[in-house]
Amino acid sequence: MRALLSFLLLILSAAPGWAAGPLAYHLKPVAIAPDTWIFEGTREHFTRANGGNILNPGFIVTEEGVIVIQTGPSRRFGEEMRAAIATVTDKPIRKVFVSNLHPDYWLGNRAFADVPIAALPGTIEGIKAEGAGMTENMYRLVGDWMRGTEPLAPTEAVYGSTVVFGSHRLRLIPLEGHTAADLAILDETTGVLFAGGVVFSDRTPTTPHADIGKWLAALDALEALDVTVLVPNHGRIRSDKAAIAQTRDWLTWLDGTLRGRAEAGADMAELLDLPIPDRFAGMGVLREEYRRSVSHLWPRIEQTVLLRVN
Repeated sequence: MRALLSFLLLILSAAPGWAAGPLAYHLKPVAIAPDTWIFEGTREHFTRANGGNILNPGFIVTEEGVIVIQTGPSRRFGEEMRAAIATVTDKPIRKVFVSNLHPDYWLGNRAFADVPIAALPGTIEGIKAEGAGMTENMYRLVGDWMRGTEPLAPTEAVYGSTVVFGSHRLRLIPLEGHTAADLAILDETTGVLFAGGVVFSDRTPTTPHADIGKWLAALDALEALDVTVLVPNHGRIRSDKAAIAQTRDWLTWLDGTLRGRAEAGADMAELLDLPIPDRFAGMGVLREEYRRSVSHLWPRIEQTVLLRVN
């Protein structure tokens, strides 16, 4: 909980002022494959200008109804998402899947309270434990966008399995590393992979709950899949697996750099302005997210090195 509070409060310090005009996300479904749409978020932090719209939620229209993947950062977002889905199909919402406990994945749940909302057990436990604090901090970060938003944990636990809705076979893939429970969903019918929190695309990864070793193993598992379209949690949609390689490259560099500096006896303050390799220059919020990752990861790395030395 302390790591997440630090993460959100650091974002708050950089948040710009209120957006002008009425508050609306103006969500527009973007078709990425047969029966499959996404709402593409910005590659920014949570701010009062974007209302927390930094994620790529999506939906799949099946013969049995609509499958929603992530509900967004607020009740307002969830309601607008439902309205936007209704411009594509008149089929009812059949089920919602939530990939992890970070607030932009599930704070729109109230707009879908009439249907089953599914997540991994660890995600449900995390939301029950931390959801109230996350909601409070999102109010501080994005203000009036959050009006009417209250935490609602997923109601159905899911595990690794394949579920069928009409002609769409969805493989539910339990992973960990970005958080303690990360759900990826592969539509075996279309080859679309909703990578959950594990893959970032041209956006610097966030690390408040990260275990880098487990995260790298999760990336290896996704790399082995047959994928035609990759939907990262944040950033550009891809028709290849380049975002997996980019995320792996960043995490490997970050972990190796911090460990090397710890072994050299550096302190955390020395790392905040460390040069970042040019190959990462195109990633959104690079320096800001790097500094957050230092604050998240350094204490554990430093302790590990000190224990080994002693």
